[in-house]
Amino acid sequence: MNKKEWQGLDRARELLGLGDRATMDEIKRAYRRLCKKYHPDTTTAASRANTEMIYRLTEAYELLMRYCHEYRFPLKPGDGDVVDAEDWWLDRFGQDPLWSRRR
Repeated sequence: MNKKEWQGLDRARELLGLGDRATMDEIKRAYRRLCKKYHPDTTTAASRANTEMIYRLTEAYELLMRYCHEYRFPLKPGDGDVVDAEDWWLDRFGQDPLWSRRR
C-alpha cells in the first residue's frame, strides 16, 4: 500500500471511531451504530448533513472491508517463524546461562 491508501484507511478508521486494530465484526458494529445515529429515517430532523454523513460512513466502511477482504494471511510459517514453543524459548533464552539447558 502506498501512503495515500494508508491515509484513506486512517481517515476511515477515525470516522468509524475505531482503534489502531479492529476485527471485521468491530468494523461492522461501528458502522451500524453510526448509521442508526445518522440515518435520515431514524433521526427526527432529516438534514443534508446527516445524508452526507451516511455517504461518508458507507464509503469508509466499504474501504475498510475491501482492505480486510484483500489482506493475505500467511498459511505456512515463514523462514524465520518458530512453530514449536520449546524452540521459541530456546531462540530467545537458549544462550542465557540462567535459562538455558546447558549448565
